[in-house]
Amino acid sequence: MILLKLINKKLFVGILTMALVSCSDPWSDRENNGDDNLNATLTEAITNTSETSKFAELLVQSGYDKILSASKTYTVFAPTNAAMAQVDASLLDTPQELEAFVQNHIALTAYSSIRNKASEQIKMLTNKYLLFNGATAIGDAMIVTADKYAANGVFHIVNKALSPKQNIWQYVNSITATSAMSNYLVSLNELNIYDSDIIAKENAIPGALADSLSNSFLKNVYNVNNEKNSYTLFLIEDEGYTIEVDKLKPYLNKPTADSTATYSGYFTVRDMVFPKAYMPSELPNELTTRFGVTVPIDKTQIVGEPIVLSNGVIYRMKKMDVPLINRLVTTKIEGEKNTSLFPNLRSKVFYREVRDPFGVLFNDIMSQNSTVSTFLINYKAADLYSTTYKVYWRAINDVQTNVFQQRLLIGTVIRDNVIYVNESIKAFPYTNVEVKNYNEVYLGDFNLSQAGNIDMISLMAFNTTTNGNNSLTLDYLKFVPVVK
Repeated sequence: MILLKLINKKLFVGILTMALVSCSDPWSDRENNGDDNLNATLTEAITNTSETSKFAELLVQSGYDKILSASKTYTVFAPTNAAMAQVDASLLDTPQELEAFVQNHIALTAYSSIRNKASEQIKMLTNKYLLFNGATAIGDAMIVTADKYAANGVFHIVNKALSPKQNIWQYVNSITATSAMSNYLVSLNELNIYDSDIIAKENAIPGALADSLSNSFLKNVYNVNNEKNSYTLFLIEDEGYTIEVDKLKPYLNKPTADSTATYSGYFTVRDMVFPKAYMPSELPNELTTRFGVTVPIDKTQIVGEPIVLSNGVIYRMKKMDVPLINRLVTTKIEGEKNTSLFPNLRSKVFYREVRDPFGVLFNDIMSQNSTVSTFLINYKAADLYSTTYKVYWRAINDVQTNVFQQRLLIGTVIRDNVIYVNESIKAFPYTNVEVKNYNEVYLGDFNLSQAGNIDMISLMAFNTTTNGNNSLTLDYLKFVPVVK
């Protein structure tokens, strides 16, 4: 038995050793591969390879021959001479364009075709990312010859030049004169949707990334100026874009026509971008935005071919018909996520994690024995529409054996520590909280004439100091907007 264990241990060590050898890093093993280029720098190795001599000339012109002769380790994707012959000369007109072209073929550190990750996004010197797919492809170029090692790195020969593409935000900026939606997106460099946008613009440091930090779309929706992540943007042609904006105007009413148009534009475009680059074969029939809006994708409305960019893809759309029932999302306020208490009796409030009779775990808030009347637990809600809302709550009374009453105030007014119930947008009547009722309860409706935020929504205890009758409880509130 002992002998068998020893044999098994030796066998395991042998297998482990073989695995470690087989998984060794080709870059670390390059000294033993007999390649004459191992004593040459990357610049020398690329120059001495007849197939890449044209790209070597660009290295000299751009000054990157010196960089690739230094001590740092690089990976170069060197296009063949045939590939270089296909490059539009206008892409190399200026020193800046030439440098960007060369940079987009170079990555810091050595990337062998044999890696732990078969597919990997690698950062080029342009700060753009390209997908290195095994030993076969980089970006949209195929690798002709892989893993040619030099003293300070590795180069791969590719069949197509890796000209730097614009990213989505750069493309949007380039067509503002011909696209109303693009023009609106860029206008959010100056226009503010939220108060936090004002602060972001004031604090933004001028430069290439200033838009990313201060543009109201990039800041609040997705930063499509970010090269590391991938996105899909549906860019609607002018007529279709106007239809979608006008559809929302009755629900985003503001004090002026200009501000109504600004907010209607924002709530239109925020639902036109999604994380991940969906190529045509991957494009589903609908997508859901980060705001919970389900957007139908009518592929018959796609105009031309998709525009493939460095950080994603744009589809030009004749129209994007998003039903209002989808656009007007329900606002849900979780009971345990209150913003304040009035008066501030924190010791009388309990944040609970409970299972209902069906075994479903939920979190809620409960107040008992506050010793005060009309105790308030306060909330806020953002991005409400100018329409009628149906209001529901789920309030679980599972500790007490008696029914108690509570009410909901929309737009609570408090001055000098006095609650002015009649000045609220809506004061719902006191409602029974039945014992162990786990269902939603419909409270009624309220109407908003202007879209925006409500900074105080209050759950109000009964007007008594009797413990057991002045309790409060809330799992959640739901405000369901009504389509006019």
